Amino acid sequence: MTVHDEELVEGAGHDGYVPSRRRLERERHRRRRARRATAIGAVSTLVTGAVLYLVVVNAPGWPRTKETFFDWGYAREAFPVVLEGLWLNVRLLLICGAAVLVLGMLIAVARTLRGPVFFPLRFLAAAYTDFFRGLPLIINLMIVVLGVPALRLQGVTVDPVVLGGTALTLTYSAYVAEVFRAGIESVHPSQRAAARSLGLSNRQALRYVVLPQAVRRQVPPLLNDLVSLQKDTGLVSIGGAVDAVRAADIIVGRSLNYTPYIVAGLVFVALTIPMTRFTDWVTARMDRRRAQEGVA
Repeated sequence: MTVHDEELVEGAGHDGYVPSRRRLERERHRRRRARRATAIGAVSTLVTGAVLYLVVVNAPGWPRTKETFFDWGYAREAFPVVLEGLWLNVRLLLICGAAVLVLGMLIAVARTLRGPVFFPLRFLAAAYTDFFRGLPLIINLMIVVLGVPALRLQGVTVDPVVLGGTALTLTYSAYVAEVFRAGIESVHPSQRAAARSLGLSNRQALRYVVLPQAVRRQVPPLLNDLVSLQKDTGLVSIGGAVDAVRAADIIVGRSLNYTPYIVAGLVFVALTIPMTRFTDWVTARMDRRRAQEGVA
C-alpha cells in the first residue's frame, strides 16, 4: 500500500468507512494515467516547439525577418510608449463595454415586446441589429470617424476617440442585443406565466423573473463579446487616436522597423488572455451548476 493509499484509509477512517482494495486500485490506475498523460503532453509540446523553432530559424529569410520584426533595441524603445497608449484602449473598453451592455439590453427588450402596438419598435430593433451586424466594423469606423466631422454639425464633437468609441458601441450593441434576446427567449414561458399568476405585471415579470435568468445564462457569450471588443479598440487608431496601435505605428513610420507592431500585439495578447481564461472558468462553472441541477 502506498503513502497516498494509507492517507486515504486514515482520512476515511474518521467516519468508519474503509475504502476497498478495488477502489484503491482504481485510484492508483487514475494517478498512473494522469502522470502518463502529463508526460506525453509535455514531450509532444517540446517536440512541436523544437520543430517549429528549427523550421523558422533555418528559413532562408530568417536573418532579415529577425532584424525587421524582432529587434530588441526597438522593442525596448516601443514598450513604454505602447503601454502608455494602451491606457486609451482600456478606457475605451470600460466605457464602451458599459454602453454596449445597456444599449444591447434595450434593443433586445424592444425585440421581444409583445402585441401589435409594439411592432414599430420591434421593426426598428430588428433593422438595427441586421444593419450593424452586416456592416463591417472597419467601414462603420470610417463612416463615423471620417464622415461625421465632414458634416460640420454644430455641437457635434470631432474627437476621434469619442467617434471611434461611438462606432464600436453601435456595432457591438447589435451583437450583444442578439445575445440578450437569445437569453430572454430561452426562459420558458411558464416562468412568465407563474409571475403573472402571482400578481406581477408584464414589466415586473420581465424585470424580476425573465431578465435575471436570461442574463445569468448568457454570461459566457457576453464575456466573449467583451474580449472581442477589447481587441477591436485598437481600430480607433484609423482616426488618429494615439492608442497602443497608433503609438507603435508612429515608431514604425520613423524607423521602418516593424518590431513595435509585435510589441503592441503581445501587449494586447497579455491583456486578453486573463479575460479569456476568466470566461472559460465562468463557462465551466455554469456547466457544472447546470449538470448538478439536472441530476437533482
